[in-house]
Amino acid sequence: MTDVQKAMELLISSFYKYSGKEGDKHNLSKAELKELLQNELGGMLGKTNDQAAVDRVFKDLDANQDNKVDFKEFVIMVSCLTIACNDFFASKK
Repeated sequence: MTDVQKAMELLISSFYKYSGKEGDKHNLSKAELKELLQNELGGMLGKTNDQAAVDRVFKDLDANQDNKVDFKEFVIMVSCLTIACNDFFASKK
């Protein structure tokens, strides 16, 4: 398996590790998203225990406003964070 394939597998497994704890295995609830942010991105995002910040992130991610974050919305978040990290490190060279 290539590095990109491994990254894709990790992205998928990370999403499903947290989704479904409150019923719907194909979507993240606000609580599930908060747990994912704290456990998987806490060092990068900082104050993931700030409920107002989690609410803003959830609202921004929930593009179709169905009060849940699906895999596509999750991948968009990870892609945006990845681009921001790349831009940050590229500017340091």
